[in-house]
Amino acid sequence: MCTDPRRFSIWSSALLLCAAGNLQAAPEIQTWQAASGARVLFVASPELPMVDVNLVFDAGSARDGERSGLASMTADMLTQGAGDWDADAIAVRIEDVGAKLGASADRDKTSVSLRTLTRQPAMDTAVETLATLVSAPTFADADLERERRNRLIALRQDEESPRTVGQKALYRKIFGSHPYAADPSGTAETVTAITREDLVDFHRRHYTGANALVAIVGALDRPQAEALADRITAGLPKGERLAPLPGVADLDVAVTEQITFPSSQTTVVAGQPGMRRGDPDYFTLYVGNHILGGSGLVSLLMEEIREKRGLSYSTYSYFLPLAQPGPFLMGLQTKNDQADQAREVMLDTLRRFIASGPSEAELTAAKKNITGGFPLRIASNSDIVGYLAVIGFYDLPLDYLDRFTDRIEAVTAEQIKDAFSRRLDPDRLAIVVVGGSTEQTAGVGGEG
Repeated sequence: MCTDPRRFSIWSSALLLCAAGNLQAAPEIQTWQAASGARVLFVASPELPMVDVNLVFDAGSARDGERSGLASMTADMLTQGAGDWDADAIAVRIEDVGAKLGASADRDKTSVSLRTLTRQPAMDTAVETLATLVSAPTFADADLERERRNRLIALRQDEESPRTVGQKALYRKIFGSHPYAADPSGTAETVTAITREDLVDFHRRHYTGANALVAIVGALDRPQAEALADRITAGLPKGERLAPLPGVADLDVAVTEQITFPSSQTTVVAGQPGMRRGDPDYFTLYVGNHILGGSGLVSLLMEEIREKRGLSYSTYSYFLPLAQPGPFLMGLQTKNDQADQAREVMLDTLRRFIASGPSEAELTAAKKNITGGFPLRIASNSDIVGYLAVIGFYDLPLDYLDRFTDRIEAVTAEQIKDAFSRRLDPDRLAIVVVGGSTEQTAGVGGEG
C-alpha cells in the first residue's frame, strides 16, 4: 500500500542495510504466549528503526468446507473495511505513515503482514490499523459484491491459462475428497454462493487467540515485543485451537486426465502426495529434489528434457510440504506433437533417479548450492519473519535456522535413494495433460 517513491527509496536502503547485518548468523528466536493465548515468536533486530509483523491464523482454504474460496475471500476483505474505516481510509492510514499491510490465505493458513517504522506516531497508527482489521472487519455488502465480481473475473482468466487449469485439475486428482483438493480461490459456483453471514461466521470461528501465531522481527526489546503482541491480538476472542486436518491418503493407482485446450503447446503436470512440514525425510527429499528438478538449468530434468532433446524450454519438480502431506509436483510445457515423448522422458528421469539416486558429484554440487545461498534467504527482516511464521505455525524446532546447513550437509546419496523409493511411486502418479488442439474449444476429456 506504500506508493510514495521517496518512501520506497527509504525502505530499499533500509532493507539493504538490514540484509548486510543479518547475513552474519542465524537469528536468536524468543517465544512466549500472549495474553490472548496466541503463540509469539520474536527476533530482535536493532540495526534499523523498523518492525515486521506476521499474524498467522489456522484459517486456510482447507477449512472452507463446502464454500471453497471462503478463507481467501475473508482474508482479502480484511483491508476493505474495519471498525469505522472503509478501504480508502485504511489505505490512507497506512500510506501516511509509510507502512505496508497485506493479507492472504493459502491451503493451510491466513497471513496478515505489517511492516512499519518504530518511530511514533507511525507505529501506533499502523499497529492500531492491523489490530482493528483482524478483530473488527465489517464485511460490508457493497465490498462483498465488489470482491465477488473481481474474483469471478480472475477465475475466468484462470480458465485461459493451461498451466493453471492443469494445476487445479492435478490437485483434485491427487487429493480426491481431502480439503487440499479444492483451489483456495474457489469456483464460480462457490464464490457466487458465499454470503456475508459466511464471512462473519468463518472469521468468528477461526480468527481467535488460540488459533493465532504472532511473528515479530525488528528494533524492539522483549518487553516492547510483548506489548506489541498483546496489542495486536487484544481484540480477538480466546477461542479454542482447531482440530488437525485429516490425513492424506496415498494414490492406489495411476490416473490420467486429458483436457483439450486450444493451444499450440501442451502442458503436462504430474504428482502425488509428498511430505508434510516437519517430516523426518524433509531435508533428504529437499536435497534430492534440488538435484532432480529444483535447481533450474543444472537439474536432471532440465538436462534430459531441454539440453539433450530440446523438448521444452523449462521443466521442474518440487515438494510443497503442508500441515498434512502436500504434493510432490513436476511439469513441463512442450509442442503438441512432442507431448507424449516429453512426458515419457520426464517420468523415465524420475524412475531412474528413484532407482539409482544421485551421484556423489551431483550431491556435492547440490549441497554447495543450497548452503551457499542460504544466508541470502535470511538476509532481511521480512525473510526472517516469514521463517518465524513457518516455524511457529508448523511447530518446527526453534533451532531450525541454526541447524539448516548442518542438516543439508548430513544428507547422503544413499539416504536420498532410500527416501525417494519409499515416498514416491512413478506407477501411482496422477497426470494431467492440457492442450492438444489449436482449434478445439477447451474442455475436459476422458480419464483413465
